[in-house]
Amino acid sequence: MHPKATLGIKSHSGYRKAARYLSSGALAAGLAICVFTLVKAEPVANQTNFCDRTAQAALTSCRRAAESDYWVAWGKCDNLFDPDARASCRNQASADLDDALQTCADQNDVRLAACDRFGPAPYDPVIDPSNFVAQVDNPYFPLTPGTTFISEGQTQQGFEHDEFAVTRRTRVILGVRCVEVHDTVTTDGQLTEDTLDWFAQDRNGNVWYFGENTHELENGLITTIEGTFMAGVNGDKPGIIMKAHPNIGDFYRQEFSLNNAEDFAETRSLTQTVHVPTGTFHNCLKSKETTPLEPDLLEYKYYAPGVGNVLTVDARTGDRSELVRIRRD
Repeated sequence: MHPKATLGIKSHSGYRKAARYLSSGALAAGLAICVFTLVKAEPVANQTNFCDRTAQAALTSCRRAAESDYWVAWGKCDNLFDPDARASCRNQASADLDDALQTCADQNDVRLAACDRFGPAPYDPVIDPSNFVAQVDNPYFPLTPGTTFISEGQTQQGFEHDEFAVTRRTRVILGVRCVEVHDTVTTDGQLTEDTLDWFAQDRNGNVWYFGENTHELENGLITTIEGTFMAGVNGDKPGIIMKAHPNIGDFYRQEFSLNNAEDFAETRSLTQTVHVPTGTFHNCLKSKETTPLEPDLLEYKYYAPGVGNVLTVDARTGDRSELVRIRRD
């Protein structure tokens, strides 16, 4: 809603040390074959902890992708006639590999920290269509068709205007009829994100997130569809966007599309007071939201009872997106 060698992994720090050893080896030795040898080996799988095994698989994938990019860059360098330019190109390829491998290690740290809380079981929620209801009326995440939540804020990229429009359209996913939300973002007046989200509520009141079709744009052209997923397709699975009865300390998956969409949420407070242009809201839920795909990303979202998301704060940059208007058609 809006992101991979036998190394004998035994701990979080072990992953980090292994990745650093791999990347520093590529740079210090300057030998491409050294990189290939270290990356090509299979991971040692934990036979009982499925969460850790999933993290290991994602780490191996990430490293191999980094290696692939490195070799493509190296091949391009080989086609530079000037020796100095060729050497500079190879140095940049090695530096890029080093950065990529560090990102792999950082992503793995986030996944392993999450596994410590999730436990070892596979993530495989049972979806029974008969257990879902027609309306989404969770007080922290109500989705009344014809309602548009408009949020705005100044960001490092420019002035952002977000319209989260609850449509009257639905889509059946895994046999469950989901509410379709059309979420658009403009930055300095230019459309930069265009997304369809699908949600459904179970009989207990939990709101599930069944998928999204997302596009990021620049100058009117689609630059990426990363993050697009649909539960039941390619092993992707739904997550819970909002619990029926949140408790402080709740930690859960909001979506599961490995190495594509992996948002986590943690309930931090149920008594926050929030001041935004639409008013002052009391007893708001404060959610800490992270993803291993962007290890540096940390957002706090505030949900007001009877309204929904009224404020989002980027903890790293201080950027705020505030609810400025609710439009009802």
